[in-house]
Amino acid sequence: MIIGGFQRFSLIDFPGKICAIVFTQGCNFRCPYCHNPELVVDAERPSVGTFSDREVMSFLERRKGKLDAVTITGGEPLLQPDLADFLSRVRALGYLTKLDTNGSFPHRLEGIIQSKSVDYLAMDIKATPEKYRSVIRKKIDISKILESITLIKDSGLDYEFRTTVVKPLFEREDFLEIGRLAQNCKLYVLQRFVASKTLEEEFLSRQTYSDEELDGFKGIMETFAQKCIVR
Repeated sequence: MIIGGFQRFSLIDFPGKICAIVFTQGCNFRCPYCHNPELVVDAERPSVGTFSDREVMSFLERRKGKLDAVTITGGEPLLQPDLADFLSRVRALGYLTKLDTNGSFPHRLEGIIQSKSVDYLAMDIKATPEKYRSVIRKKIDISKILESITLIKDSGLDYEFRTTVVKPLFEREDFLEIGRLAQNCKLYVLQRFVASKTLEEEFLSRQTYSDEELDGFKGIMETFAQKCIVR
């Protein structure tokens, strides 16, 4: 598995757990506001300073009993052909596992769910179906996104859906449509956009929505989701 980054400790990336984070290299989306631009390159061209599987597994072996979980994020982890094997090896060490995905590979996601190698799923819903292509800057079969949403809701696992709220990519009315996509989901997370590092430089000057505006979006999403939070 091509690992582009490794964070040894986090209190916020796996709900209620102390975790490490594995960042896989490569993504099939080109969201201009992406805060991990160094990972958004072809998986065949890993960046300088990548970590080996052996290095990560050795660290996790040493930290057994001190960490609870491992989050696999990216990039897009489902680009990695050996992801299920990696997740299984992590779980064999006694860790809970969480997978972050953009939802564009439902058949691979279904395989991960069926392998019982993951405990928690987090999927980014990037936009309304009509706006998806303009937000991710790539062609997309929106039916795959919808299929992934259904797979996750029916998985029997803990999960969350989330949207990074960026001006001017979102309007209030968009959340009515996004809410319908995720109807009755367990948890919906609205993520604040922080312009500290982005794929496209122009987004460094984008304003984020105010707390009051985000609370308004949260109110909309609470009519669709069992729980909605702003993170």
